Amino acid sequence: MFMHKQISSSQNSLIKSLVVLGDKSKARKQSGTFLVEGRREISLALQGGYLVKQLFYYKDLLPANFDVTEFIADEYIEVSKEVYEKVAYRSTTEGVLAVVKDKSMLLSNLTFKTKTPLILVAEAPEKPGNIGAMLRTADAANVDAVLIANPKTDLFNPNIIRSSVGCLFTTQIATGTTQEILEYLETQNIKTYAAALKEDSENYHEQDYTQGTALVVGTEAVGLSEEWLNKATKKIMIPMLGKIDSMNVSVAAGILVYEAKRQRNFK
Repeated sequence: MFMHKQISSSQNSLIKSLVVLGDKSKARKQSGTFLVEGRREISLALQGGYLVKQLFYYKDLLPANFDVTEFIADEYIEVSKEVYEKVAYRSTTEGVLAVVKDKSMLLSNLTFKTKTPLILVAEAPEKPGNIGAMLRTADAANVDAVLIANPKTDLFNPNIIRSSVGCLFTTQIATGTTQEILEYLETQNIKTYAAALKEDSENYHEQDYTQGTALVVGTEAVGLSEEWLNKATKKIMIPMLGKIDSMNVSVAAGILVYEAKRQRNFK
């Protein structure tokens, strides 16, 4: 039987806790939950095996024929316009917001359907927009996993979920230190290609990415750590033909991933 409640006051203690959950990484870690806003994003979270604890909805923003119980949740809570405007980041999310139980992102949880997986690795990314864009690229290209080395940002940050349009939930993701990820890739016999503008770097499009491959990108500010550069199978570069010597990390990741997919006949 579905549990339904109503909350009309933005001063309600539960509503106040939602605001904190959206704003504070510490609150997300302590509770083991995070916020997901929007019908598409919640649907993708459920498809990704995430558990919705509470679904909050403002019915005036819902389509006339929409039944909130289409989203499986432990509890459904109808809220007023005042409450929804207090907790929602966007006015165009069709009136639904969910509290979702998080998942561990351990390397040991990864499973691959192929012996030649294609993996995107990002070392120490900080900007939610860049992380979200890389996750969208990973979903579009159907890569086998995204690994975040030395994460600087909570991956359940609402800005990452928004900028990824829910693709946080559609691709396998794991986190770890650079050393842990390097060791993991070695045990899986996956070659690593580190993107870096170095004298001994080779053009990215001249490599063979048809075997087990990890494409590794660093931050625009400092690039990859020496640990990656020293242990990578090869250092690769995207030729820079203009006046600057770097491009947005999510753009670079997209170029590399789609070259690998091209070589694999987009399979």
